[in-house]
Amino acid sequence: MNLAKSDAKIGRLITAETRRQKESIELIPSENNVSPAVLQAMGSVLTNKYAEGYPGKRYYGGNEVIDQVENLAIERAKKLFKAEHVNVQPYSGTPANFAIYLAFLKFGDTVLGLELTQGGHLTHGAAVSFSGQAFDFIPYGVYRNSGEINYNGIYRLCLQHKPKMIVAGASAYARKINFKKIAEIAKKCGAYTFADISHIAGLVAAGQHSNPVPYFDVVMTTTHKTLRGPRGAIIMCKDKYAKIIDKTVFPGFQGGPHENTIAAIAVALKEASSSKFKYYAKQIIKNAKALARELQKHDFKIVGNGTENHLFLVHLKNKNITGREAEDLLGRVGIVVNRNTVPSETSSPMNPSGIRMGTPLITTRGMKERDMAKIANWINETIEHRNHENELERIAKEVRAFAKKWPLFR
Repeated sequence: MNLAKSDAKIGRLITAETRRQKESIELIPSENNVSPAVLQAMGSVLTNKYAEGYPGKRYYGGNEVIDQVENLAIERAKKLFKAEHVNVQPYSGTPANFAIYLAFLKFGDTVLGLELTQGGHLTHGAAVSFSGQAFDFIPYGVYRNSGEINYNGIYRLCLQHKPKMIVAGASAYARKINFKKIAEIAKKCGAYTFADISHIAGLVAAGQHSNPVPYFDVVMTTTHKTLRGPRGAIIMCKDKYAKIIDKTVFPGFQGGPHENTIAAIAVALKEASSSKFKYYAKQIIKNAKALARELQKHDFKIVGNGTENHLFLVHLKNKNITGREAEDLLGRVGIVVNRNTVPSETSSPMNPSGIRMGTPLITTRGMKERDMAKIANWINETIEHRNHENELERIAKEVRAFAKKWPLFR
């Protein structure tokens, strides 16, 4: 029985969301569209199988095929990222990060992480997150003008606080991260190194960003975002940490792995090893740079004056509009962004001074630099005409007509 007959309401909602995705310009940098092959693996009969444990060491029978699936995902990740050990079972990034903390730290240990309002992630020590509550996180930041991480500041904090771990990684950072430099600082201080490359994993895989795996003790990435896979996560570490990582993931923190997701991760990793994906990753960066430049022509203030990866932040103070207002307004015309804090933020995270934009998804759909000028123009017109309904309706029609031309995956 198909979904339309089995559950017409859910069927209609999925159809509605498909239409929304086709008719919108999605600029949230943590979102992407997966290939039909990844979708097929996600919806396969592998979801029926319980597989607690690891390949060759399961607590249920009937996992002969499942073991092959998981081993394939592991070997592909090892090859792509040059990792010694890989665990592909974490359900998502936050549980994976928690498992890493539990493997290396004790509650109350001191850790350095990028400040949330400076581009960090909730799980890198924010007070509202388990990470900030369970551990003594000391935040480091970025230079206000360049937007670049203050590596000298990390070193000073390291000498002062003697952290057990330094966390590198971000959710709203537009520069390349010098993982080698952070590893050198950590070595001087005797700290573990943990890199969260969730946002940039696809760029790392394609050689467009440095790979922290050779320098760091442990590396985590979600498998969506620029890697363009399903919503899951993988942990990569040195062989000497393999047992503690595996034990912390299972049975320490979670139960049966989602083998349908792991199969889809394996498919995405194969795709990410192709020359086509390398071209895609290069185009992401070209599009991000072009979109930032085009917005600057309309007097939008780009944090750090540009980008070196897939995303950037826009400071909206000179436009007399808040991040939340801009998010809602742009959403009305079919341009999807998310409000975001900016360095030296003076407002609350719920209604900050900026918005975050990225190009992974629109690049997946096939858009290129010449299309960024159109998108920037619509963004500018929307904010300029925020109080003119007729103009907003016109822009929405233009955006919808433009977006419908592009397939969800190319």
